Amino acid sequence: MIAKYAERRKQLKAEGKWDELDKLPRNASPVRYKNRCKLTGRPRGYVGDLGISRIKLRDLALYGKIPGMTKASW
Repeated sequence: MIAKYAERRKQLKAEGKWDELDKLPRNASPVRYKNRCKLTGRPRGYVGDLGISRIKLRDLALYGKIPGMTKASW
């Protein structure tokens, strides 16, 4: 949605039409974008390299589902 309305938002900002900018969907604003876990949708504890949350990362590593990653034990 951000990419869909990017050009329109840029045009309205340049023209100074703030009332028309307010009528666009709120989720079209890039400030509102939030990374979420691809498996659970959890917004916090996001691990960007894998696209999942820290909780799912730990579970998958424990069961050996992520190649090359094991749970630490000493």
